[in-house]
Amino acid sequence: MTIQQAQQTVDAWITTTGVRYFSELTNMAILTEEVGEVARIMARRYGDQSEKPADTQHDLADELADVLWVVLCLANQTGIDLTEAFAKNLQKKNLRDAVRHRNNPKLKG
Repeated sequence: MTIQQAQQTVDAWITTTGVRYFSELTNMAILTEEVGEVARIMARRYGDQSEKPADTQHDLADELADVLWVVLCLANQTGIDLTEAFAKNLQKKNLRDAVRHRNNPKLKG
């Protein structure tokens, strides 16, 4: 599925099954909550925090998909074509970081 297809799929689901989009502010709050869930899983599963028995039921892939879903909602609501935005962002990174990371002594093995 392309990014454009994902945006279209979310829009179709929202306008049929979901009835309507939540407001942009509500979606921003939901995005914050979902990113927090990802952070919690990462900190406990891959970081230094202990994972509680109930934490093992949390699915990182599902939480990342929730983050993507809300990002797609926000893009749709604000008229952003994420395919175009991602391409421009990658171009910016290529120009800005072409030498910077290679010359960073912290990143050398």
